[in-house]
Amino acid sequence: MANSRKYSHPGCSKTLPIISRGLAFTNGDNWKAMKRFTLSKLRSFGVGEKIMEDKINEEANYLVETFKSYKGEPFDNTMIMNTAICNFTVSLLFGHRFDSDDPRLEMFLIKIMDVARVLGCPATLLYNAYPSLLRWLPGSHKTVLKITDELYSIIRDMVTKTRNQLDDNDPQTFVDYFLVQQKEEKPDPELYFHDENLTSLLLDLLSAGIETSATTMRWALLLMMKYPKIQKNVQKEIEKVIGSAKPQMAHRKHMPYTYAVIHEVQRFANVVPTNLPHMTTQDVTLNGFFLPKGTHIMPSMTSVLRDDKYFKKPDEFYPQHFLDSDGNFVKNEAFIPFSAGKRSCAGESLVKVELFLVFTKLLQNFTFTAPPGVKLDLTATVGFSSHPKKHEICAISRN
Repeated sequence: MANSRKYSHPGCSKTLPIISRGLAFTNGDNWKAMKRFTLSKLRSFGVGEKIMEDKINEEANYLVETFKSYKGEPFDNTMIMNTAICNFTVSLLFGHRFDSDDPRLEMFLIKIMDVARVLGCPATLLYNAYPSLLRWLPGSHKTVLKITDELYSIIRDMVTKTRNQLDDNDPQTFVDYFLVQQKEEKPDPELYFHDENLTSLLLDLLSAGIETSATTMRWALLLMMKYPKIQKNVQKEIEKVIGSAKPQMAHRKHMPYTYAVIHEVQRFANVVPTNLPHMTTQDVTLNGFFLPKGTHIMPSMTSVLRDDKYFKKPDEFYPQHFLDSDGNFVKNEAFIPFSAGKRSCAGESLVKVELFLVFTKLLQNFTFTAPPGVKLDLTATVGFSSHPKKHEICAISRN
């Protein structure tokens, strides 16, 4: 969220605006440094490789056991799905997952969801467009800042524990490598690898992971419940290609229908409909409107993902948008749920692996249905991200 408040970092002679922290809401050299570091470490941790697949499958196994515990009875999967994705991301960043009874986990997830909800309020969107004019006025943007500070506090405590256990000669996690880099950057710690940047970067990665992967997965299960024939077709392909084996990314190229369904879930769900705030880097004319360099803009992902020039049935759930007449998977240039260009989502490759492995694992083990007598509603809630309306699911074991 755009913000012009100042902070001082210990040992730093400069005062920098909060917009200079982290990855999602920063720009210039700081953004380049943070994105380069993030992409490098995600690759080194095996994104797209077997080690990463094993971590995701391990968390998917926890999900399966949790779903089985309900024995086919209705339940709300919001916190369950958010917990799974949060734990995987925390494991990637810190090297461990939250214990199920850790009070910080539920608190953290609730605050993440609160931020996503409030960010979509009109007052917050207006503040993002004119922060220097509206920062002194009351409104929902003040709530976001308060919750964000509380999330920062939780993350700082986790970083402190990691720092106390750090072995400079044997870094193991994302945070380890950042802290080692921080020491190497001294005596100029205010440059990029300072604690404030780390705190914001971690919140960016955690909140983005939960809001994209977990929310998309909830949409996926809701849509499978709504369209049981599509769900059955996915399960037939899983049975043919994977059987009872552990899902792996190598299976994906042999599963065009499942891959098309996942793409269509992302397109239809349109989880981040307004994307993140952007700014023009040069003068540009768009559809007859002149936008001078430095203009703040809010991209509309809906205008692309629901464009009838590229999608035959833009307002319907239609996996054939990504299949040719022979059933082969086909790309579509208008499919940009992770945005496009240099500012596209840094975690795109990770999210793709998560969605495929978790989705296939769940449909391998369960058939999802609505509770008896319940009519499913595909209307999204209002917020920064598009969540399904509150609902319950029934996970009927296939084993």
